[in-house]
Amino acid sequence: MKTKELRKLKQKIFKEVHKVIVDQEKVIEELLIAMFSKGHVLIIGVPGLAKTMLINTLAKTLGLKFNRIQFTPDLMPSDITGTEILQEDPSTREKQFRFVKGPVFTNILLADEINRTPPKTQSALLEAMQELKVTIGGIDYHLEEPFFVLATQNPIEQEGTYPLPEAQLDRFMLNTYIYYPDHEAEIEIVKKTTGYKFPEPETVMNKEEILEIQKEVREVPVPEHVFEYAIRLVRNTRPESTKLEYVKKYIEYGASPRASQFLILGAKARAFLEGKDFAEIKDVKHIALSVLRHRIILNFAAEAEEIDKENMIKKIIENTDWEEK
Repeated sequence: MKTKELRKLKQKIFKEVHKVIVDQEKVIEELLIAMFSKGHVLIIGVPGLAKTMLINTLAKTLGLKFNRIQFTPDLMPSDITGTEILQEDPSTREKQFRFVKGPVFTNILLADEINRTPPKTQSALLEAMQELKVTIGGIDYHLEEPFFVLATQNPIEQEGTYPLPEAQLDRFMLNTYIYYPDHEAEIEIVKKTTGYKFPEPETVMNKEEILEIQKEVREVPVPEHVFEYAIRLVRNTRPESTKLEYVKKYIEYGASPRASQFLILGAKARAFLEGKDFAEIKDVKHIALSVLRHRIILNFAAEAEEIDKENMIKKIIENTDWEEK
């Protein structure tokens, strides 16, 4: 796509989403970045912040199928992937198994409160995310592309939850937050949602165009110094490979090479959305917090001193930037 077409496309998407959703610019942009990078997003937010409405609206705007699963303690893997049922042929009376697809067979899947269900059920979804297929009875059923998972977690209710292990968290490209709206935005939200007619977004794309964009994002050039910056940033989160003393003191485990990959892919996608010819360091920095926040594990000393992980990551970004200069 040409620069003007890209900017118009981004404006169209935001315009249609904002017919229903007020503000949340950063979240919408990060969802688009992840989608165009073939990544998935873990989103943290209290109930009532329109997470389902946001994803449903985005799906309609992009012309994609949307399903939602409410994760509960009794949810089974087959409730996500689907199951085989025994059916009898009316004419031959022969019985045979037929696979009934589960809600994972869609384009955009909202896994609501993923930490409410046991690890076995979580793994069923995470395997589908990684392999883009479901295996039932030894037969592989491939998921339709594009396939994008938004998993949510509620930060205020932790009783009876099953937190995702770090190795599984690492499969999510981004970990983003939805915050409470400000005063003016909340007034607009209430006005929009309590009237007689509820706004509906128009479809501005289709899945074939999204698949083409995913290919084009991969082709966005990245200068060597941007690669160097992304790698240095990730290595600065690791106690064994950094010169930053506070990292050595407070971080148990840093980010994996997957973080480096997602920083570059995310920078490419953001540069693409901005209509730029190549990715820049500022594109890496723009998504760095969301890429790194779920990949860094603080140690006991950090917990004892109540060190804030967000501020720690921001400090690492600042110091890495200083090294680049």
